[in-house]
Amino acid sequence: MIDFIYQDPYPILKDDTQYRKITSDFVKVEQFGQREVLTVDPKGLELLAEEALTDVSFMLRTTHLQKLRNILDDPEATDNDRFVAYNLLQNASVAAEGQLPSCQDTGTAIVMAKKGESIFTGVDDAEWLSRGIFNTYQKRNLRYSQIVPISMFEEKNSGSNLPAQIDIYAKKGASYEFLFMAKGGGSANKTYLYQQTKSLLNDKSMDAFIRTKIKDLGTSACPPYHLALVIGGTSAEANLSAVKKASAGYYDNLPTSGNMAGQAFRDLEWEERVQKICQESAIGAQFGGKYFTHDVRVIRLPRHAASCPVGLGVSCSADRNIKGKITKDGIFVEQLEVNPKQFLPETAPHLEAPVEIDLDQPMTDILAKLSQYPIKTRLKLNGTVIVARDIAHAKIMELLEAGKPMPEYFKNHPVYYAGPAKTPEGMASGSFGPTTAGRMDVYVDEFQKHGGSMVMLAKGNRTKQVTDACQKYGGFYLGSIGGPAAILAQDNILKVEVVDFEELGMEAVRKITVKDFPAFIITDDKGNDFFENL
Repeated sequence: MIDFIYQDPYPILKDDTQYRKITSDFVKVEQFGQREVLTVDPKGLELLAEEALTDVSFMLRTTHLQKLRNILDDPEATDNDRFVAYNLLQNASVAAEGQLPSCQDTGTAIVMAKKGESIFTGVDDAEWLSRGIFNTYQKRNLRYSQIVPISMFEEKNSGSNLPAQIDIYAKKGASYEFLFMAKGGGSANKTYLYQQTKSLLNDKSMDAFIRTKIKDLGTSACPPYHLALVIGGTSAEANLSAVKKASAGYYDNLPTSGNMAGQAFRDLEWEERVQKICQESAIGAQFGGKYFTHDVRVIRLPRHAASCPVGLGVSCSADRNIKGKITKDGIFVEQLEVNPKQFLPETAPHLEAPVEIDLDQPMTDILAKLSQYPIKTRLKLNGTVIVARDIAHAKIMELLEAGKPMPEYFKNHPVYYAGPAKTPEGMASGSFGPTTAGRMDVYVDEFQKHGGSMVMLAKGNRTKQVTDACQKYGGFYLGSIGGPAAILAQDNILKVEVVDFEELGMEAVRKITVKDFPAFIITDDKGNDFFENL
């Protein structure tokens, strides 16, 4: 016979977050019978959500920016690591001005809240939080990325970036605590669940498992990452929920040991080991090196005796996580860094001069020029590029399957996998960084067979079918830095126009003019692939 024990499953020991006060309005303490209740006007929820999603779209945490600066100061960092880190710091400085968001994929809005039992709003809180999110995406230069199903196979863009994911939990007390996230598709797609068994839970097996699964992450979600590894969980859903929160730093102040009541804890020893494994992988900050991850969180959870879920996920270089809270003293949001420029060095890292490529010459000449250089070569692109994403590729495939010709624009110009955010007034482009290349892999062989997609520009590693197609047809895949969408829009994209499928919104085919656009040769016409050699 044992005594009943209740344990808070995730006992966060302290909150050392620095908050800024938005307002003292919308909250008041009222008497309800024998107890005090904190009444929150729903407009306060709307205001908090709007402020949080605005801040997190344009600013980053100070600690995150310091880690980027650490890469520049590390003598063991590769030139490629430094090049990425420097670009990301430049990008943060541009985004903090409040016009161009840090990433063009301004994400799915996610709210996780803990509502004290002494909080009264009198409304459906999710509706009012959604109103605030709606306001931000309407007012700011953000992208509408939410696709809603009309039938099983017909979809449309919601035109508002709603619906949001909103999860509200109950807790004791008279405070309302929030974690807001803007989660882009790239990092969301790199969340993995592995259903394992007790046999994993030993030193040798765990080490081998991690070394294998780290490679599943690849670079398409824009490293350097904040990586989360969660072992256990009362369900698969509980495991993956913990992965997402841990990657956002939400569980940084958990205990560091377990107990008989099953509390979650951080394993600091394994965090160091996983970080070392990530460094030894040589994947680096997108193009080889030491900085695949900034840091690692390893969380251990209780589990059913017959199950051992293991979750792996990341927060990417657009580390868009921000806390908020409502108390009797007012409405507060986490203070993000307003001056990222302080982390930039006085001079840029020294790098070998890039190879300049004129994209306005015939495609045969572009391919001949690229063929002169090995993989890893850094490029500077100038000229005309076609922009197309998933839905546009699917529509062009439908044309080919119907016996119609490949559009000439796909044959005459390189194709950039991207989808822009809204264009600020007076600018040529909104934030316009690359999207994950791997989603277009299934189209490459057929498109190149018809003379299209001969030069592709995007982010992340690709499958062997792309390497094989490029070798067969003489094509190239060029890697762009994932993350610095704001600085690309400000400095490298001179003109944007829609040329096809205008009804697709951000998925429409566009023609852009680029200047000094940075890229690397990742896959060449000889069967070489940069990532295969890491």
